[in-house]
Amino acid sequence: MRDLGVGFGYLLKGQRWVGRHGRQYGFGLLPGLITLVLYAAALVALALWGEDFVAWATPFADDWSSPWLGLFRGFLTAMLFALGLLLAVLTFTAVTLLVGQPFYENLSEKVDADVSPDGTAPESGLPFWRELWISARDSLRVLVRAGLWGLLLFALGFLPLVGQTVVPVVGFFVTGFFLTEELAAVALQRRGVDLRSRLALLRSRKTLVWGFGTPLGLAFLVPFVAVFLMPGAVAGATLLARDLLGEETAQEDPDQDPDQDRDRDRRVTS
Repeated sequence: MRDLGVGFGYLLKGQRWVGRHGRQYGFGLLPGLITLVLYAAALVALALWGEDFVAWATPFADDWSSPWLGLFRGFLTAMLFALGLLLAVLTFTAVTLLVGQPFYENLSEKVDADVSPDGTAPESGLPFWRELWISARDSLRVLVRAGLWGLLLFALGFLPLVGQTVVPVVGFFVTGFFLTEELAAVALQRRGVDLRSRLALLRSRKTLVWGFGTPLGLAFLVPFVAVFLMPGAVAGATLLARDLLGEETAQEDPDQDPDQDRDRDRRVTS
């Protein structure tokens, strides 16, 4: 259970890091803003035309008497929107990371260099377009896994009692796991860790992953919050990736001279 607190601590440390590096934070906001506009438009369309889609998909219920027809289709419409919201949370990070690949790659490198005892950051040595292709391919594979989980949880949501209690809790833990995978992939891919190895690494410390990703997934449900938390989430996931790989991290000294801290910040943002 200790790992739950450690994972949540990395989430907070990432937010503090970008809070100290305003330039990196500002650049990190741009991909999230672009993705937010796209997702908001999709969810609005689902809310406006979801009921029509449910009616089209359930022609067998056209002759049902009131109030059963309205209750049945109303329930399906609500579940459809809930599924759309869940998939939006699961995929928002992947799409934002894909849109903002160069921004977040640079941010992750800055975090690594800042906390590394020797002041260096691992580099993949691959061309940018090769890194982008690997990131897109792996994100698609993760989205397929997340989508299958989403469909399974959607189906289980119809079960009495269990669907309204246990399933939502499981859904948040699943969301937290896949969110963490997508965020940590920025740092782990730079280290040459492939998708299969990343998933095995994350499964070996599931409570750590849940401590980081589950609160973040809950926060992402609040409108606009995901945009402002994404840069810090990438920074925190970089710290978490170092922990998973057993890499040494320089400890923050609370008594450090503020002038030394400012000098270090200038080196990081340069």
